[in-house]
Amino acid sequence: MLLISEYKIGMAAELTRSFSDEDVYLFSKLSGDINPVHLDESYAKETIFGARIVHGALVSSVFSTIFANNLPGAGCIYLKSENRFLKPVYLNEPVHFKVEVTDVIKEKKRVIFRTSAISKDVECIVGKAELYIPD
Repeated sequence: MLLISEYKIGMAAELTRSFSDEDVYLFSKLSGDINPVHLDESYAKETIFGARIVHGALVSSVFSTIFANNLPGAGCIYLKSENRFLKPVYLNEPVHFKVEVTDVIKEKKRVIFRTSAISKDVECIVGKAELYIPD
């Protein structure tokens, strides 16, 4: 992991992934969120979405994956996140995730990121995150 003094505005990391039926089922079991819009195709077909959708919390969890494994990396502490869910994510739909440094607060050892998830050239999730960078 970089030292707090090495972070610069504009630094970014990206990841693309999709979510399978098994991913959604396992998340449902772990979280307890058994909303049929995620699990029951016939139910979901009758909703405004027209098909099953991935849990928003599962989709947004990929930001944590990027933070822990790429930027900043192992040892960072995820302090705060704010997400706006703009479009649903459907099963097996590739989603491109990006985190980008928008501010560095050196005296508090904090880095602020813009977060985004895009599918089919449309933003699904936009938000921001604040991370603590230990020595």
